[in-house]
Amino acid sequence: MKLEIQHLTKSYGEKEVLKDIDFIFEEGKIYGLLGRNGVGKTTFFNALNEDIDIDSGKFFLETEYGKNKLKTKDIGYVISTPIVPEFLTAKEFIQFYLDINPEKQKKTIEEYFELVKISKKDQELLLKEYSHGMKNKIQILVNMISNPKIILLDEPLTSLDIVIQEEMKKLLKDMKKDHIIILSTHILELAIDLCDDIVILSNKQISKVEKKELTTKKYKDKIIKQLKDDKNE
Repeated sequence: MKLEIQHLTKSYGEKEVLKDIDFIFEEGKIYGLLGRNGVGKTTFFNALNEDIDIDSGKFFLETEYGKNKLKTKDIGYVISTPIVPEFLTAKEFIQFYLDINPEKQKKTIEEYFELVKISKKDQELLLKEYSHGMKNKIQILVNMISNPKIILLDEPLTSLDIVIQEEMKKLLKDMKKDHIIILSTHILELAIDLCDDIVILSNKQISKVEKKELTTKKYKDKIIKQLKDDKNE
């Protein structure tokens, strides 16, 4: 399975953020989308998810059955600031989601919560009582149930404590086999630690970086300089 992006361009008024991007993402990998804050990583995700209008560009999903236009149903999107129905408990929300998507249910609700390590006690808490990291777990869980082909993660680990961060990393590694996962971050060390491939959004373009080269100080310094010099800063 492949996600193919052709000639993606997006501007806000006179400011061009993405310029004629061509790129292919492949199944079975976690891609680290690296770039400075404000450089356009969220814009890139919103374009793929059809949350914004774009100036030009086409997106295709290639599977064993052929290549077709990308559909929003093929995408799961975990945003940086999680939005959940805070008036429900975690269990009520997930049960509601399963009830309206019965064709998606492959496990019991107890098995789903076990996957993301949410205890029975925490399942009964209102979501408004959940921490940022716990809400992110709920977002991930919803995506595990809906099982989209592509999962977009917008800075999902940045503000999490070390325990939840490690749990989330394991979850993503377990999920990558049958998915294309793209994780945006501005933290180089996180991308090196978690991701199979690393791509950089800089100067309105996406380019691939050889991960093994990032272990050398010379090349790492070169990438950091490239990010510092980014014109979209």
